[in-house]
Amino acid sequence: MITLSANLIALFIYSVAAAYFGRQFIRQQALQPKQLIATAGLALIAHGIGVYGMSIKGDSLNVSIFSASSLIFWVINAIVLFSSLKKALHNLFLLLFPLSAISVLASIGGHNSEWQQSLSYQIATHVVLSILAYSLLTIASLQALLLAYQNHALKNKQLTNSSRLLPPLQTMEALLFEFLWIGEILLTLAIASGFYFLEDMFAQHLAHKTVFALVAWLIYALLLWGRHQLGWRGNTAIRWTLAGFVCLMLAYFGSKLVLEIILHRV
Repeated sequence: MITLSANLIALFIYSVAAAYFGRQFIRQQALQPKQLIATAGLALIAHGIGVYGMSIKGDSLNVSIFSASSLIFWVINAIVLFSSLKKALHNLFLLLFPLSAISVLASIGGHNSEWQQSLSYQIATHVVLSILAYSLLTIASLQALLLAYQNHALKNKQLTNSSRLLPPLQTMEALLFEFLWIGEILLTLAIASGFYFLEDMFAQHLAHKTVFALVAWLIYALLLWGRHQLGWRGNTAIRWTLAGFVCLMLAYFGSKLVLEIILHRV
């Protein structure tokens, strides 16, 4: 009952915040960082209680697609919240609030206790690294979407007050590559830990996930090389970032979608 109540409270806060701040942005009204951060903090507390009750049972973790997505969005919100105290990242909550509301709602309606996995020290290490890598690269992708919005407004000479509410392009791009570098390092560690700790990363149920994770790693590596050697930026950086994220989504959620929903119904 506590778990359900906490999730419903988190859903309410995320939904109301998405509507309120989204309306402010559309009306080209200045967003107050303190309001965004305080709202995110309240939602994070309720969301955290809900995630804990739904995902963690003793020394095991619920790795079903909906419970895992809710956990990942909690981690993403936590990273953005604490990073916002020093960096201009609070605008990401405009995208995170509605997405988090959807993830919480899906976890309430689609919770499946059959996918509870016992975690040894080795598996827990791999899971934590994977979640952190996915979370940071998701933040980079959201940052890329805001950057694309700014680039589009600048290219088409449509600099409205809404686009001016965001930090300067140079700052946004610098933040994007900061998250890409950290995310790529963690993704490298996650893949390496998988090969080291798991018995067979190319087993039938892991082959799809492993291949797409490696493709995502390669895309991000090429993007970071291109940034360093060729000065890639703007739309080129945005496209490569989103391409890597699509592969990362297919690696994690694609395999889970097939195993838990499609094959489960056959």
